[in-house]
Amino acid sequence: MVRGTVKPAACGRLSDALRAFIADAAFPCVGAKGALAHDAIQIQEYGALGSRANDAPLLRALTGFAAFVEQRPSDDATLHSFAAVFAGPLATDERRFEALLWAQLQRLHDLDVRAGSRWASDVSDDPADAHFSLSLAGQPLFVVGLHPGASRQARRFGWPALVFNPHRQFQRLRADGRYEKLQAAIRPRDVDLQGSINPNLADFGQASEARQYSGRAVEPGWQCPLRVRKGR
Repeated sequence: MVRGTVKPAACGRLSDALRAFIADAAFPCVGAKGALAHDAIQIQEYGALGSRANDAPLLRALTGFAAFVEQRPSDDATLHSFAAVFAGPLATDERRFEALLWAQLQRLHDLDVRAGSRWASDVSDDPADAHFSLSLAGQPLFVVGLHPGASRQARRFGWPALVFNPHRQFQRLRADGRYEKLQAAIRPRDVDLQGSINPNLADFGQASEARQYSGRAVEPGWQCPLRVRKGR
């Protein structure tokens, strides 16, 4: 069980399904597997992705998660994630899911600004910038979207889900040399599963990570729909 300010993960059917999805031998992300093994993935269940009823509860949960991450000791080597699993919709193609994902992130951002949060100072707030990362409750977050219609099998989960990963933990991995080792372990597994590397993969500072959030292979000229609002 995750300790600290974060509430225990929900014990519902969708949460169990996500744990099983990550634990499956074919799932390529060894970082997520490690987090699961350390019980470091907080999972919460919500109504259909796109419902505004999810917005405030999800932002509260992410704010608690951000506080929990900030309280971790500096030498904490465990990877932590927060996963929001949604009851539907179950019949979305990649473009529809992408639209729902960015609409959800936009509403979370708008609420976050109204709550007085400012963008994390160590990442860019320009979605086109190679150093962009989503920021909520002052915490930079890398978002991984999962859904039934994903073309990448590693993203093809039975329900829509958004997995929020603290960006700073990746920076720590880069600083101590573990990131390259993790990447080297994941990419061959992804090839084994899919037959190819995800064409949207890029290291931070090479291209905006916003291109990776939905999992769709976006076009070279794709523009992120997020409209960043300046806080007070």
